[in-house]
Amino acid sequence: MAAPNVYDSSCSARDALELIASKWAMLILPALSGGPMRNSALLRKIGGISQKMLTQTLKDLERNGLVIRQDMQTVPPHVEYRLSALGSSLSEALITLDRWAERHSGDLDAARERFDADRKFFD
Repeated sequence: MAAPNVYDSSCSARDALELIASKWAMLILPALSGGPMRNSALLRKIGGISQKMLTQTLKDLERNGLVIRQDMQTVPPHVEYRLSALGSSLSEALITLDRWAERHSGDLDAARERFDADRKFFD
C-alpha cells in the first residue's frame, strides 16, 4: 500500500484536511485545549457559530476521533466535550495558526485594501 499523499485525489487524508480546514473546526479544537467544555460554553466562546453548526461540527470531530463527548448521565442533561489525544496534537498546530492570523490580520487587511483599490481603478 502506498504512503498517504494529499495530492492524490483518492487519498483519505484529504477528508482530514477538509474537516480541519473548516472555520468552525479550526476554532472549536483550540477552544477545547484548555479542558472540557459544555455546549453552552463553546457557544459563548465562539462568536457567530449557530447551535446547529456547533452540534454538527462536534459530531464530525467526534466521529473522526478528535473530540470525546462525555454524557454525565444527570438530570438535567450535562454533556461535556474534550479533546482526544489526537485532537490535542492537532490543536497545538491550530493554535499556532490562530496566533499567526491574529498577528498578521492587519497586514492581510491592508493587502486586500490595496488590491481592491487597484482593481477599482481598472474596472
